[in-house]
Amino acid sequence: MLKKILFVSVSLVLLSSCGKSDRVTLVESTGRINHILIVVKNSHWDGKVGDELKAIIGEPMAGLPQEENQLSVNQVDPLTFNSLFKRHRNILFVGIDTLSNFYTNQDVYASPQTTLTLLGKNKEELIENIRSHKEDIINVFKTNDLALYQRKITKDFQDPKNIETLKNFGMTMKIPFSYKKVEDTGDFLWYRHDFERGLLNIIAYEIPYFGDPISEQEMISYRDSIGKNHIPGQFDNTYMKTEPQFIPVTREVQFANTTAIESRGLWFVEGDYMGGPFLSYTFKDTDNRRLIVVEGFSYSPGAKKRDFVFELEAILKTVKLE
Repeated sequence: MLKKILFVSVSLVLLSSCGKSDRVTLVESTGRINHILIVVKNSHWDGKVGDELKAIIGEPMAGLPQEENQLSVNQVDPLTFNSLFKRHRNILFVGIDTLSNFYTNQDVYASPQTTLTLLGKNKEELIENIRSHKEDIINVFKTNDLALYQRKITKDFQDPKNIETLKNFGMTMKIPFSYKKVEDTGDFLWYRHDFERGLLNIIAYEIPYFGDPISEQEMISYRDSIGKNHIPGQFDNTYMKTEPQFIPVTREVQFANTTAIESRGLWFVEGDYMGGPFLSYTFKDTDNRRLIVVEGFSYSPGAKKRDFVFELEAILKTVKLE
């Protein structure tokens, strides 16, 4: 039934928009980043189906000092899914139907909007379908939110041609005008955004590379040397270091038409009490015998960190290698 309702809604939108003079103007969507609305029966949400969904959504985001879910969630029963809820930007439909299915749609009720539908012929098949798409549930909404946020925060950005370090590294990056230059030496870059609840920082630097594998500990040592030489604390002889009690979480990712190593970890200031999360991407530049690192780190005492790191990720992923 859920699938049929959604199919009819999509069909009506498509039919109504066939003629240029009869295009439907969708209402603007609402909702915060990293937030989804789950449309599922209350009985399923309170039972095993809901337990499976909560386990996926409740998986902590890597590299934060305190546990925070990857996504924030509201749930509504299909019977109360009215026009107010239909404006939500990210909607996950979950239910029983004649066929098991998994699919996404764009701009069904509002714009911009992403809807994802998960169906099973019975409760057991529905749970299995949820399990088999657990990564997709997160990635679909995160990817769309990331693209939306990139468009929002990089409407006005620093001209990469005027940033010496980016030119020397053979890359571009859309650093918003709200981030002000702290340092740009040609081999080290630092831009910082001061806001009411803290600081957001973007840095870029290079590491010598001669083809041999570099261990995680060597990467940390290089990062700490950058902190010591370029990122001082508020007192004499204080500087940024990698938190030794937390091993950074690393993985290989694809973006900027190449392979990069993503690293999520924690930093602190040697000799002080400042600290927070960082996110970095490392690229190989074998022609110039170096690794290029772009990194974001935040300082927001007393505030949750997930969405700040998300902003930094959105900026870092505007990198393009020339």
